[in-house]
Amino acid sequence: MKAFALIPLISCALLSACGGGGGDSDNTVVETSVNAGIDLQIIEKTEFTITAQGSPADGTFSWQQVSGPSLEGFPLDGAEQTLTAPDVKTDSEIILRVSYQSTGSSAVSDDISISVSSNNQLPLAVVTQTSPETLPSVYKDTVTLSALESSDPDDNGQIDSYLWQLLSGPDLDIESFNESTLSFSHPLLESNVNLSWQLTVIDDEGGEASTQYSMTLNKTNELVDANAGADQNVEEFEQVTLDATNSETVTDTYQCKWQQLTGNTETLSNINQCTTTFFASDVDTESTLSFEVTVTDSKGRTDTDSLFVDVSPKALGLINDSGVGECYNNTQRINCESDDFPAQDAELGRDSYANRLNKIGKGNLAFDYTKLNQFADEVGDDSRDFTCIRDNVTGLVWEVKTESSGVLPDTSLREGQNHYFWDIGETTFTDTSTANSTCPNDTSCGVQSYINEVNSLDFCGGTNWRLPTYNELLGLIDYGKQGQRVLIDESLFPYIPQSGDIENVDLPYWTSQTAADGTSLSQAYIIDMSNGNDLAYPKEKLAYVRLVRSR
Repeated sequence: MKAFALIPLISCALLSACGGGGGDSDNTVVETSVNAGIDLQIIEKTEFTITAQGSPADGTFSWQQVSGPSLEGFPLDGAEQTLTAPDVKTDSEIILRVSYQSTGSSAVSDDISISVSSNNQLPLAVVTQTSPETLPSVYKDTVTLSALESSDPDDNGQIDSYLWQLLSGPDLDIESFNESTLSFSHPLLESNVNLSWQLTVIDDEGGEASTQYSMTLNKTNELVDANAGADQNVEEFEQVTLDATNSETVTDTYQCKWQQLTGNTETLSNINQCTTTFFASDVDTESTLSFEVTVTDSKGRTDTDSLFVDVSPKALGLINDSGVGECYNNTQRINCESDDFPAQDAELGRDSYANRLNKIGKGNLAFDYTKLNQFADEVGDDSRDFTCIRDNVTGLVWEVKTESSGVLPDTSLREGQNHYFWDIGETTFTDTSTANSTCPNDTSCGVQSYINEVNSLDFCGGTNWRLPTYNELLGLIDYGKQGQRVLIDESLFPYIPQSGDIENVDLPYWTSQTAADGTSLSQAYIIDMSNGNDLAYPKEKLAYVRLVRSR
């Protein structure tokens, strides 16, 4: 392409005519042009020359790059330039522009297109075995093949992707066939096996090359490998799964048989299955169980493996649960573990494991009570001759009342119907209510007098009887008995009085805790054994008492 410009030239025919006077003048216009040359087609990294032509001949040339992959040295001056094509990944176009300016003219310019073709060299695929360090590999060795020595001969080329193919050999457990390395575990083999691999590598310009690699995996001496699984740490009552399905044999099928070696005897769901379960037993301290599995292949060959299961006590705490063993929605009983009505009492805490508790005595769900005689010795769960009750969860010993033998105030010391005002510590009252035989005189019927008298008898092997705390007394409430007359097990705590409506409360029992009702501290908490409700109750009023002591 040529570019042109016009310039005026003034000539004088005669020197004298160029002075004043009315002589004629001759104005001639000269055209300025430039041509960058013909467009070129070249191969990357090759040398080429461009030559521009300009008219008139006294001008100067200047080159610049307009677009395309970068060429070194620009801008350049001079009509002729020798350049080297850049290294390109794909076919590309370069636009160069030459500007030309002669004396007294405006600059003109012209463009030339340089088409640069990519000349990709194919990559080189190379396979090496990098592990195990000691060859040949044996059963369970991790075998690793690497393509990292593969290369791209292009100066700025690189390998973009890898593809491994197993052309022949046994099925292998391989996580990925598209990485620079490939790993697998040496399988269990009855005879030596040849493997044939193909590796294909692709460079960043789409060039592709492949190679094949052969290797031998050696046979295994032992043809059955039993695997009992990893050792486990569980809590009591937790379901434990024993899984031997990762065992290996060279035959298509095999059988498993489990046996317990040590520890508290557990009941396995099925000893002849490769996967079996059991619920860890109730434990008081950490204990260890051990199990062994025998794996037998279809040809009668066997191998054994074992594992340990450490069982720790569950953090259930030293308090009784609620006694509720069923779950409900708004209107009816439902299966526990409902997403719509989650985390109910029956699926949490000690009661939810009641059928697996190794209880010492008896009681509903997780409640665990043992009957004691007057000397605090244990008697049978079915005995009808007992004086107090030991709570095997909390360790507390509770007073058992005696049968009613008279009418207030003519009753015996520990009758269930006797009731008292609260005068613990520095709290004192002068009471004019009807007294009963537990009082030292006819005008005092306080709790402290009763406690003193019981302790003086060394009752049930102890002299440390006291009122229970709020939480201790509440721990006797069995909310699973809702709807019954009293929320406590009457077979263990007999002779509970009939609801007497003392001070408008059915079955109020004193606790040892004063209610924070201001500065007077004139109330203590009672718990109504008929419904489990608590109440801050004036200390001068009357309520029933069930004493407790620590062992």
